[in-house]
Amino acid sequence: MKKRHALSTRLWHWINALCLLVLFMSGLNISNAHPRLYWGDRGFLPSEAWLSLPDFPGWITIPSYYSLAAARDWHVVFSLVFAFGLLAFMVIALINGHIRRDLLLRAAEWRPQSIWRDVKAHLWLDFEHGNGKYNVLQKLTYALVIFILLPAMIFTGMAMSPGMEAAWPWLSEMFGGRQSARSIHFLSAFALAAFLILHVVLVLLAGPITQLRGMLFGGRLDTSGGADAQA
Repeated sequence: MKKRHALSTRLWHWINALCLLVLFMSGLNISNAHPRLYWGDRGFLPSEAWLSLPDFPGWITIPSYYSLAAARDWHVVFSLVFAFGLLAFMVIALINGHIRRDLLLRAAEWRPQSIWRDVKAHLWLDFEHGNGKYNVLQKLTYALVIFILLPAMIFTGMAMSPGMEAAWPWLSEMFGGRQSARSIHFLSAFALAAFLILHVVLVLLAGPITQLRGMLFGGRLDTSGGADAQA
């Protein structure tokens, strides 16, 4: 029986989950140093901020006490693991056909009625979707996360680095300046946090034991139309 999840996908899934958790929590600690977001060339006066963030408590930050230096150390180390892990996943997924086979939407799946049918099925907590690994909403969501949000986190993070800005000034200019890159970085981070929460909720609704077993040991893919539900 063919494995539902390849070993490379499973390894990346858990490494990526750990990295995102550490990056998010250390990022909140970094945010506490200057909890305001700006666009363009603005970036200091409170009146120029488009959003003022709250002071995040220690139970949700890394480290649990305020330390900009320590938080940056955690952030830099895990950002490297995160970035190279994503690169390795994309290369392997291209080679083994995972992207083409499982993530790209076919022409029929772009039809509004197809998308709406999948939305209604999810609202009724019906996660069976016939052949293949993923349904339409899963493909759209995973494509958004893997090809847009995750790369956006990496490149905006690079654009915020003074050293990177000196070496590659076009990178920060591409986002409209360092402060704009910082705003996009935070928006992407909270979008990923929302995705993670929704992902966990759907896994719990679809059968956590089966889902967890599949992501740990590979699971099985029944191509006859009875594929395990995957949140």
